Amino acid sequence: MMPEGEGTPPEDEVPKVEEAPAKEPATPRPQMPFPPLFDKYSFDGIEVHDPSLKGHIFLDPIYVPHSEGRLTNHPFSKSKMHLVERLANDLMKGGHMTGKKSRTLKAVREALDELAKRDPKSNPLQLLVNAIENAAPREMVTRLQFGGISVPRAVDTSPSRRLSVAIRHIAMGALTASKKPKTNLPMALANEIYLASKADMTSFAIAKKEEIERIAQSAR
Repeated sequence: MMPEGEGTPPEDEVPKVEEAPAKEPATPRPQMPFPPLFDKYSFDGIEVHDPSLKGHIFLDPIYVPHSEGRLTNHPFSKSKMHLVERLANDLMKGGHMTGKKSRTLKAVREALDELAKRDPKSNPLQLLVNAIENAAPREMVTRLQFGGISVPRAVDTSPSRRLSVAIRHIAMGALTASKKPKTNLPMALANEIYLASKADMTSFAIAKKEEIERIAQSAR
């Protein structure tokens, strides 16, 4: 056996391992500002006052609201689709606008420009949110089968259904008004959103909401 301490090099001959230089902390990347919608309208300060609709109105900052079909065939994908794009999709159900997404988005952009001229102190996106909140029905009618008899009954409307109905009625009101002479689609859409945001009964969407809730009240 080797005596204790024999074979161990002296401390002077032990090679010293150089310590690696400390890494400098990485400089954080500058955060890019959120792009405004259509390079005009900011998403800052947009509020959803209806508690039931807060989790269903998708208003994340985006430059052009076009998902390019990425949400197709996905269950419950509407809650992840931008609100402005959902409005444009419902406008494309009007016959002559079917399949013309770029043309429809241009009409929505011109409608927002018209809203900005009518009410310079308000964000057009906030007016759109207010219009949808006012046009969303809280009750609807369904039919229940009792034996061979069909009986209408009033039921509470789910938040996702309320949102879909409100957007559809705003789009229907704009498409119906655009068929009148001297009224184009952007002007009709801006007028419908503005009236619905004020809860005006001359709005097609507000009138349909009142009609639905009145029928539901009689079926309680």
